[in-house]
Amino acid sequence: MRYLEGPFEPVTEEITAYDLPVTGRIPAELNGRYLRNGPNALGVEDPGVHIWGMGQGMVHGVRLREGRAEWYRNRFVRTSGFAPMVHVIEHAGRTFALAEGGLPPAELDEELNTLGSCDLGATAEGFTAGAHSKHDPVTGELHSLSYMPGRDVVQHIVTDAGGTVIGTTTIPMTRTPFMHDFALTESHVVLWDTPLGFDGFECRWLPDHPTRVGVMPRAGGDVRWLDIDPVHVSHTLNAYDDGDSVVVDVITADGPFDPAAPGAIRPALDRWTIGPGTIHQQRVDDRPQDFPRVNESRLTRPYRFGYSAATALYGVPFEPDGAPSDDTFTNALVKHDLERGTAEVHRFGRDEAVGEAVFAAAGAGEDRVDEDRGYLLTYVHNPSRNASDLVILAAQDFTGAPVARIHLPARVPLGLHGSWLPDR
Repeated sequence: MRYLEGPFEPVTEEITAYDLPVTGRIPAELNGRYLRNGPNALGVEDPGVHIWGMGQGMVHGVRLREGRAEWYRNRFVRTSGFAPMVHVIEHAGRTFALAEGGLPPAELDEELNTLGSCDLGATAEGFTAGAHSKHDPVTGELHSLSYMPGRDVVQHIVTDAGGTVIGTTTIPMTRTPFMHDFALTESHVVLWDTPLGFDGFECRWLPDHPTRVGVMPRAGGDVRWLDIDPVHVSHTLNAYDDGDSVVVDVITADGPFDPAAPGAIRPALDRWTIGPGTIHQQRVDDRPQDFPRVNESRLTRPYRFGYSAATALYGVPFEPDGAPSDDTFTNALVKHDLERGTAEVHRFGRDEAVGEAVFAAAGAGEDRVDEDRGYLLTYVHNPSRNASDLVILAAQDFTGAPVARIHLPARVPLGLHGSWLPDR
């Protein structure tokens, strides 16, 4: 029931609103759409057994142009059966809602209407682009890792910048794993096989299943597996090659993980350094956080800054460094300086539920010195209006007041993942 009420409560209407009111000033260089996907299940027959990550999906979007919030739209992803409700991306000039577990992507138009299921990343074996497909910012390729319940293989799928599948590697597994995310570098694909997987068509924690991390050449080939202690892996921040090693920054949590209670864990940020025959695991930040993002011009390459969210999904108090125990809170964004080993926290109010923040570059952003030149965009609940704001933070003034709060006409439930899609 928890995932159908409070900040998770589904909305029942599709809304279109124009010329949205703004507190502050929208940066004029932000021209494009901010879109976010997530669960919005209606008509649940038995709330007691409802799984948040199943059912209908809804995309929420705001169109920015020349300093104005031109429109807000929310639209159901309208496909037969379970709808893609994990992520929304752009590739080859088209917009896609993404799912996992064998559900095909759905294509959306400019105004978020569903055009239908589509074949992005489709292979002869029936796999398609997965929930956390990743762009290589240099090659323009889209890399996907896809699994299907009942299949004891996963596939790494490469789609070129024009939308054509140009490479597929089938990776044997011992059963169907739950591979929600993976990591990509210039030369490698990194994947993890944890106790969370499928027993038949039921996804559950299988405590006797070993945990292992695999490293595979990006061009395909054998996977080099390394065993580690049991752990649940939530999401990838970024990864890169470092000589003979691969560095992977990930959100992990102690198991067991129950898909029916995704907020029952305590996730934290770790760094894995994977050598030829070893893996070194280091805790970067022990405070509860998830939904990590990076300036995507640095995806697959060395980087300095990462961003994550302390969210009401987990309901675990987030304590800033040096704060007394009665000053803990739940809703915050975190900026990590991974070179200096420091972090800044932008705190929101007790009832201002915040989710994933997406980085929108204000310039090229390819120089690591200038890597944080841009903005963070995220939906935040505004309890005084019982509606949501699109909050824009300057990444280089992270703890300062938002540069803009765009006041939406409706509430945006806590959801999953999204993208800033700049005008081309």
